Amino acid sequence: MSQEPVGAAVSAGAEHGGRRIMGLETEFGVLAPGAPDLSPSQLSAAVTTSMVDVAEELGSRGAGAPWDYISERPLEDARGFSQARDAADPTQLTDQGLVVDARQIALEDGDAWAALKAERDVLMNLVLGNGARFYVDHAHPEYSSPETSNSLDATTWDLAGDRLASRAATLAGDRLGTPVLLHKNNTDGKGASYGAHENYLVPRELPFQRFVDGLTPFFVSRQVTCGAGRVGLGRQGERPGFQLSQRGDFFEKRVGLETTIRRPLINTRDEPHSDDTRFRRLHVIIGDANLFPVSTLVRTGSTSLVLRLIEDGLVPQVSLADPVGDLSRISHDPTCEQTVVADGGRRLTGLDLQELYLEAAEGAYGPGGTHEVEHDAERLSLSWWRRVVDALRSGSEEAARWVEWRGRLGLLQGYLDRGLTWDSPKLTLIDLQWADLRPGKGLANALLQRDRAETLVDHSTVEAAMVTPPADTRAWTRGKTVTTFPDAVVSANWDTLAFTLDCLPQMIRVGLPDPWKGGEAATKGFFDPTRRVQEVIGQLRGL
Repeated sequence: MSQEPVGAAVSAGAEHGGRRIMGLETEFGVLAPGAPDLSPSQLSAAVTTSMVDVAEELGSRGAGAPWDYISERPLEDARGFSQARDAADPTQLTDQGLVVDARQIALEDGDAWAALKAERDVLMNLVLGNGARFYVDHAHPEYSSPETSNSLDATTWDLAGDRLASRAATLAGDRLGTPVLLHKNNTDGKGASYGAHENYLVPRELPFQRFVDGLTPFFVSRQVTCGAGRVGLGRQGERPGFQLSQRGDFFEKRVGLETTIRRPLINTRDEPHSDDTRFRRLHVIIGDANLFPVSTLVRTGSTSLVLRLIEDGLVPQVSLADPVGDLSRISHDPTCEQTVVADGGRRLTGLDLQELYLEAAEGAYGPGGTHEVEHDAERLSLSWWRRVVDALRSGSEEAARWVEWRGRLGLLQGYLDRGLTWDSPKLTLIDLQWADLRPGKGLANALLQRDRAETLVDHSTVEAAMVTPPADTRAWTRGKTVTTFPDAVVSANWDTLAFTLDCLPQMIRVGLPDPWKGGEAATKGFFDPTRRVQEVIGQLRGL
């Protein structure tokens, strides 16, 4: 049973033929085993600082411009109120800049750190030529991808971020005199978790409660189709076993504003980074950081399709008796047979819940559907969602090529067959090595390189995304501005660029409130390096 349709005009997906503005954020785990005296903040700053040279080596640019916090509002709640600042955890106050700034980092001690500081200024934030942001966030290096218009592009620019981060870490290690390791995972195994967040543009006119109701069972069960997998049960992995999700044990409530404490299944931060009279940015904190491209595609593509079901009033009507507890229950059962209690006492597995949403999406947006999707990338997402669900249902070996937790489990099973156990420290190290970004070291990447996992996006496409912004969103303007006029950009954020000119006494701020505007077609001829910055600013203001 579905809700009554609310009209196509409200659907962000319908307006652009099935496309939707979306982007991914990845906080990488960072360590340098050969230099225990270097703090995570120092290591993160070293990686960020090295990213400038990586971009230049690739023929791109990275502008070390301060982040412009003018449009940040982390205490605004989508439920219609603001949290008091004195009641907020310090980690929530992201509108005040970084917790540890470059000056504090620069004062820290250590011989290796002194050598790096002598070579160049320490940077904590970069806007990259591909439109992304790379910065230090809570002592982790973070890559925030540029805005993309579909799930295939979101996957592509996420893969580009992995390669950029890996190269920057290698260069940082060379400078520090010891290898710097980045892991694309979500927990350190000692009780801490760090994010792999997603962002989706949705219409503001739709009541937020409809997103809460429609997304909760979907998010609880989504780990079945795109979880990254993890050795150990519990926040510290204190109980032996394997689970589907890196993040499954770290959520405490259904709905809330926080992201690093008391984590909610549905985050309510109302910080649109766009025209807030038209748009809302749905900030999703419940996903895993994926290394398998199909898992990233299904994660973002299925979520965008479910958002459209909600917008079009076609989402399945299902609720769970204990959604927070169900997240762990489903995660802790790699057989996918664990049931949870839904409305009316129904008992459903995670796969059952995913199939409810999938069938609704196929009926609406599949071939011959009532609202058939026009964009090829979203058709691809729907097709892969079906292939993944069917493979998991049937127990097909193909699931290990497509679904990251299944591929991870299959590899670990080989070590179990040779005598290791789930509580073996060696197995824990192998599990960590799965997420290692170093070429030739990471086990997930080894499977991809040996064609034992589906690559989905070819090497040249990912390489291009490392230096080129998406052509159909405002990320094009951000990336091209940084590449063409890096010295003129004094600060930036997602919807603003700020410039300084020798001929003017104050900076000029240019707003980009619509993520759909500012793409390549609309800015043709703007970014000729022979042009004067003043002319380009005038044209950007006219978008």
